[in-house]
Amino acid sequence: MDCELVCGVVAVLLYVNTLGADFCYDDSRAIKTNQDLLPETPWANIFYDDFWGTLLTHSGSHKSYRPLCTLSFRLNHALGGLDPRGYHLVNVAFHGAVTGLFTLLARLLLGRGPWSLLAGLLFASHPVHTEAVAGVVGRADMGAALFFLLSLLCYVRHCGLRGREGPRGHGVWLLGSLGLAACSMLWKEQGVTVLAVSALYELCVFHRLTLRQVVTLLYKRKNIHLLLNVFLLAAWGAVLLVCRLYWMGNKPPNFSNSDNPAADSPSLLTRTLTFFYLPSVNVWLLLCPDTLSFDWSMDALPLIGGVADWRNLQTLAFYSGLLALAWFGLRTRPQRVKGKETNGKAHCASNGRNGHGNSNGHGYPCGDQVQANHQHPEAPHVSSSAQNGTRTPHHTGTLLPTTENVVVLSLGLMAVPFLPATNLFFYVGFVVAERVLYIPSMGFCLLVAVGVRSLYVRVPPRRGYRTVLLGCSAALVLMFGVRTVLRNRDWRNEEMLYKSGIYVNPAKAWGNLGNVLKNQGKMEEAEQAYRNALYYRRNMADMLYNLGLLLQENSKPSEALHYYKLAIGSRPTLASAYLNTGIVQMNQGRLDEAKRTFLTCADIPDENLKDPHAHKSSVTSCLYNLGKLLHETGHQEEALSVYKEAVQKMPRQFAPQSLYNMMGEAYMRLNKLEEAGHWYRESLRAKPDHIPAHLTYGKLLALKGQKAEAEKYFLKAIQLDPTKGNCYMHYGQFLLEESRPLEAADMAERAAQLDSGEFDVVFSAAHMFRQASLNQAAEKYYGRAASLRPNYPAALMNLGAILHLNGKLQEAEANYLRALQLKPDDTITQSNLRKLWNIMEKQGLRTAGP
Repeated sequence: MDCELVCGVVAVLLYVNTLGADFCYDDSRAIKTNQDLLPETPWANIFYDDFWGTLLTHSGSHKSYRPLCTLSFRLNHALGGLDPRGYHLVNVAFHGAVTGLFTLLARLLLGRGPWSLLAGLLFASHPVHTEAVAGVVGRADMGAALFFLLSLLCYVRHCGLRGREGPRGHGVWLLGSLGLAACSMLWKEQGVTVLAVSALYELCVFHRLTLRQVVTLLYKRKNIHLLLNVFLLAAWGAVLLVCRLYWMGNKPPNFSNSDNPAADSPSLLTRTLTFFYLPSVNVWLLLCPDTLSFDWSMDALPLIGGVADWRNLQTLAFYSGLLALAWFGLRTRPQRVKGKETNGKAHCASNGRNGHGNSNGHGYPCGDQVQANHQHPEAPHVSSSAQNGTRTPHHTGTLLPTTENVVVLSLGLMAVPFLPATNLFFYVGFVVAERVLYIPSMGFCLLVAVGVRSLYVRVPPRRGYRTVLLGCSAALVLMFGVRTVLRNRDWRNEEMLYKSGIYVNPAKAWGNLGNVLKNQGKMEEAEQAYRNALYYRRNMADMLYNLGLLLQENSKPSEALHYYKLAIGSRPTLASAYLNTGIVQMNQGRLDEAKRTFLTCADIPDENLKDPHAHKSSVTSCLYNLGKLLHETGHQEEALSVYKEAVQKMPRQFAPQSLYNMMGEAYMRLNKLEEAGHWYRESLRAKPDHIPAHLTYGKLLALKGQKAEAEKYFLKAIQLDPTKGNCYMHYGQFLLEESRPLEAADMAERAAQLDSGEFDVVFSAAHMFRQASLNQAAEKYYGRAASLRPNYPAALMNLGAILHLNGKLQEAEANYLRALQLKPDDTITQSNLRKLWNIMEKQGLRTAGP
């Protein structure tokens, strides 16, 4: 079985346990709340929005332009909706395909046999890939890697065919390579770096140039054809980058200081030392992927503030090793005699008939191994002399690239795709991101494989050292595989993922875990998680807001208000904190403060905000609640003005049915029935099962004399939710107005039974019973309403009135007096009390007053 197929199958099997995983972390924003995936969103929007669904030219856009990845998500959504299994299945298939292609590349560089198999198995099993494969958003990295490898393999084929076929033959492969490079970039930005890796292959593998020869080539402009090839790659890369920069509005993205703390440091020394240190951290993750995390932002990696920090030694060791490997690969080497091995192995004749070793370092007869490597035009033989600063490739030989060649390409494959993440050209929105290492890990796996091969051919064959070396390689693959399977479990759901990240990034992990626990209804645990997050980082506006929201839902409005204000102080543009602050103030009767809060929120611009869609939704909700406040205080014209502003500002994902319904209510109060009807119908068009719009539109139709049509809307509301007492209450009022008191009483009874804790429903039911002359039932429900709001004067006055009618005079007197204590100037209560006293005096229950 081919190595490519074996490694691809292993890659798939290692990630089978992710197929039942849920959406985790960034998946929610990229998939669950991304409007570009919805069928009603035009397909063209994908090519104008960033990866998260924000318009690419918006100042708050992440600028991550990955339309092909978003397109794949949309296809997933079209086929399976938001079922995560389909998304994970595609991801696992991508990883298998990428592994197979990478193993093919390794075979072209290392030949058939154990070394390309080792490279492929290392890539298939490396634990650092779990974020890219198990996290659905990692598909961007895998898609970029897939087209990256296809582009590179096309270029390798193009090089191998030059001189063999006409220009049309190898030119097709070149055009294919350039087109696939563009596709790779449209999956993820770093895909464009394949052009630089292709140039490196041209110079250091195909032409096998040393550093001195490369400098000579550039300085003396020898071998114009080679220079033209490199120039073509560079020019195409420049075209792609310019087009991308233009498409995203010619502006770099803006990130918060918590995303990349070093970028926000005022100290040049701190920024420099930290940025130089971060690549060594990434290489350590490749070498020892023991500690992995879903997020490395905030204080997960403390900044390096000075030269005395011991981590500078790690930086020094890393760059020393990197330079040593680069020098090993690019140094000027002694001329080898034709017939000797050319990549660090025992020599054998190129025809495979003589010698003592083989081209892959095995102890098999030379002829067998070379025959296995025959007919590889991508691995040209090199002539024994170098002229004009280049080595002239011949296309009839069978030798593989030398060890030095593979080392150089491996280093390039590690370093070049990682360059966009180094903060060298622009600041990025992360400190360390494991999925960014998906493509660079290919170079690491090649480097390990070629290193093991070099050791293999150098150790004595008779003492079992080679067996031990192969055993250690197999053990490394096995350990990587076990670690990958175990790490996949952390990505099964968000609770497990966030718990696994507490050690690395406690502030972010505890905060996100709090959200999960809250959604599970574990309020006490969620509150403790939020407080744990704030212990590690006190100024996290999102966590302050989330804690406030939890306290508000737990009927602790004063504490909630405190945390909302802290959140606003930490991030003055957090519109959702203003929204909930205003709602709490409105519920507390502090209407003027609530009005000011809502107005402040409405004026916050959305420039440079990470999620402008969420911000606009909060601003729209603020305007909705402000309009509702004005509506309830009798300022209908002002309310309509605010509602219209909300309609103009609302984002496309905002659900407008409640806003439209309240606009209809305001027009009803102004007696503008046609306008009211228009907005009620708009509300029903936006959400055909919106119950409040059915009820309000039914009331409008009844007012206009369309009784039969109105009754249909009331009955439809009841049908939509038979458990909602409010629907029966409105229908009962309609029946009462239609002089159908017994039916109205039946509806009132149902309403009060279903919503026995809702004051408005119970109070209205009592009122309907009274109008239907069912005074005993009216007394029962007026009493229940008064118990729900014992300090509400109207409830006490009405209870007193029904007791008065039912002859319970002393109880009626007590309720009247209590109502007057709460509202001394209420003329109706005063009048009723005087009437009651007159009756009581006649019955001798009370002596005449002055």
